[in-house]
Amino acid sequence: MLTETEYQRPIRSRYLDPVDLVWLATARRLGLHIRRNPAIFSATDGTGLLELGPRDTLDPDDSTAQMILHELCHWITNGEPTFRERDWGFQLDAELDWREHACLRLQAALADTEGLRAVLAPTSQFREYYDQVPADPFGPVPGWACEDRVVPLAREAWERAWGEPWGGPLRNVLRAHAAIRATLTPFLDDYASDLPDDALPSLWGR
Repeated sequence: MLTETEYQRPIRSRYLDPVDLVWLATARRLGLHIRRNPAIFSATDGTGLLELGPRDTLDPDDSTAQMILHELCHWITNGEPTFRERDWGFQLDAELDWREHACLRLQAALADTEGLRAVLAPTSQFREYYDQVPADPFGPVPGWACEDRVVPLAREAWERAWGEPWGGPLRNVLRAHAAIRATLTPFLDDYASDLPDDALPSLWGR
């Protein structure tokens, strides 16, 4: 008989957050494969590789879902051919490209289809613009440059998003995400963090 110290429990599967699973599967359906890279926040190489920073480097309200959606919105906004360009054709060492704001409007519009705008909000400095996008995601946001170019491109991207190859996978993943939220909602009143001195409420309550 084996002693307790001699036994090694076989590991035959990996637990994964359900929301991570549906977004990782959606990325794969669209030809992207995700890898974690501690050296970067996010990057694509033009072959379908999408690298994201490790989970433990992200802010408390960041998620794999939000990061994948943001990258898909870049791809849709910049056009299908940019799948084969590094970082969707952005020059990362240049000043802010106005297409970023069109991408953020598209992100808000897609999230709105299932009432997920707050849950799927972007991270970093881009949140400032995103939070000012009105209820109509194509309405005016005063005080920002290039809005006369941003809004038409965002509308074009919105129309493009529902065609091939994105439309079906986006509908399915957004509905799945909303269904998971609906399942969790009855439990939120009794949620308490298992981290010491953590006063942050659950993002699912937003």
